[in-house]
This record gives sequence, structure tokens and C-alpha cells, in this order.
Amino acid sequence: MEYARLGRTGLRVSRVGLGCMSYGRAESGMHQWTLDEEAAAPFFRQAVELGVTFWDTANGYQGGTSEELVGRAIKRFSHREEIVVATKVWGRMHGGPGGGGLSRKAILEQVDALVRRLGTDYIDVYYIHRFDDQVPVEETMEALHDVVKAGKARYLGASSMWAWQFGKLQEAARSHRWTAFAAMEDQYNLLKREEERDMIPMCVDQGVGLTPYSPLAKGRAARPWGEQTARSASDKVASAFDRDVDEAVVNAIETVASGRGVPMARVALAWVLSKPVVACPIVGATKPHHLADAVAALEVELTAEEMEILETAYRPQDNYWW
Repeated sequence: MEYARLGRTGLRVSRVGLGCMSYGRAESGMHQWTLDEEAAAPFFRQAVELGVTFWDTANGYQGGTSEELVGRAIKRFSHREEIVVATKVWGRMHGGPGGGGLSRKAILEQVDALVRRLGTDYIDVYYIHRFDDQVPVEETMEALHDVVKAGKARYLGASSMWAWQFGKLQEAARSHRWTAFAAMEDQYNLLKREEERDMIPMCVDQGVGLTPYSPLAKGRAARPWGEQTARSASDKVASAFDRDVDEAVVNAIETVASGRGVPMARVALAWVLSKPVVACPIVGATKPHHLADAVAALEVELTAEEMEILETAYRPQDNYWW
């Protein structure tokens, strides 16, 4: 495993992160493919064995049960000081005024709830899951700063929003000398590169590290065009990558992977890892080879010719958050 600093902070994170959206009680959450505690246990164990120390979850994943599994897995397979725990606030947890969004009430109420579920005293990286246009940015950033000063979070991160929204939040923090965001968790992969227009240049300029989710485009970048999985057949979000504009990119990944004799996932992730602003792509693992392939991607150094094959197939498209 390789490790990198998260943006300009001193925090070292594994170059591959474990995404925990697929773990939790299915009846509590969003997805049919969710793994319960015993089914998820081998992936937490494998992460520890491979040196994957950045574990990413959210309060809204499976009604909070993903956080519960993460907390118990740390105690079962590792130690709290050896894992960088990232989780998120914004998702609707209940119907009360503090049940969702980014108001001061919600941020302070939810941080107490999620540390209880995680069974820890603090979060390493506390993300806002989306932008909340119903709350003044000053209210959000001051509340997040207070969470850090209270010792309940070490660093702050944001996820999936327009660059001008992120800039507005950062400026509110800096102008008041509050804690600014150190990380941006946006969707970035060979099939979705719209963040290269504004968000990524902004993160480079401000020293914000990327921890992108869906680096394999919900698995679409990991299999030949036309092949389906249980997830792609049942999930509207995953099937959205079956667009005409995606076929050429998937074929390009297959071409490069075939030439090297390696899985497509390894090539697709190696491309994401090649971008200097990327600290730690978040990889969901539901099969034994998922994490192994992700870690093996660290050994793949793409040539200029391979990069050209992969990148010239892309066509600009509308942006979207999911």
C-alpha cells in the first residue's frame, strides 16, 4: 500500500479507500445488494490486511447501519488509531428539524448520533454530503468549525456540488478564520470527467485533496460493454452509465487492459490515481477481487499512448450528482 497526504494537511491516508455504502441492513436503506455484518466482515478484514486504512461511510447509508458496522469492524479487525474514519452529514435521518440538511441544529445533532453509531469519540474527516441552499453558508461553516474545536472531528470535507458553492463555503470559513475544507469527495472517473472544468482546478489551487467516489463508474468501467451485473440490472444510478457516449470509453478501457493482460478495473483506477490532486479514490467492495484489483492498480503506470487512448474517447456531457 502507498500513502499520501490529504491535500495540504498532515493527515496520511491510504491511496485506496474502502467505500462502505454497500454494508448495512438492507431493510434500513437504499440498495438491494447491501451486505449484512457477517457478509461484509471479510472485506473489512481484507482492507486491514492490504493496508487500506481510509474507510468512508455516511449517516444516510442504510439508515445509519453502515456506520454501526464500520464501528464494530474497527474493533473486530483493527484499532481505532489505525483507521481514518470518514463519514457525512446532510442526509435525512428523521422528520425533525435536526434530522437532515446543514443547519447548526442538524450538524451538531447528527455528529453526536454518528459518533454513537461508530462507537468512537471522534471522526477523522467529517464531510457535508451535499450543498444546502436553505441554510446560510456562515451558519454551516461556523457549526462545522465548532465540531472541530470540540474535538469531535479532525478535518472537514465536502462532496458533490458546484465549484461556486464550494468556493462560497470556503470563503465563509477563511474570512471568519473558521476551519476550511481539506477534502472534496466528488464523482470522478473515466466516464465522468466534468469536474475537470472547475472543481478540480479549484481544489488544486486551494490545496484540497480529492477522495473521489465511484472511480469505476458504478462498476461500468470494470466490465466490457454489454455485460451486466446484479447491481446494474436493478439500480437506476448504475444503469445510467449505459449511455451511447459511454460505449467508446468502456471500449478504450478494454483495449488498454487487454494489451496489458490485466482487469479493466485496474486500468480505470490507475487512470484516476495518476491525477496528482487525487489522494484516495473510494472503492466499494462486494466481491473478493475488488479490493485486490484496486490495490494492484497502484503498480500500473500508464504510458502517454495509453492515456491518449483512454482520454480521447470521452465526450463532454451534462453534470449530475449521484
